[in-house]
Amino acid sequence: MITVKVSKENNKYKKLNILGHAMYDDYGKDIVCSAVSSIVTTTVNGILMLDKDSLSYLVSKKGIIIDIKNADNTTQILIDNMVNLLKDLEKKYPENISFK
Repeated sequence: MITVKVSKENNKYKKLNILGHAMYDDYGKDIVCSAVSSIVTTTVNGILMLDKDSLSYLVSKKGIIIDIKNADNTTQILIDNMVNLLKDLEKKYPENISFK
């Protein structure tokens, strides 16, 4: 299962941990993992195009950890959109992705 942990401070996103494998299907065929990867990669790349110092991230075999360094409105809106998309995915695949 993919677990998503969101940390906020003063109602602003500070850190996200997105870890695990959805186990919907075999590696390379898993549509839930693919959707999560697409949502997260597109969001992170978009934010970094706007401000390369706004966040840092660490990708490993376990998943991705995102540290938000800039609390500007655009970064927060894009992260909020990403979280909402992941929550929508959780509603459709509750056995494969969950929020802590």
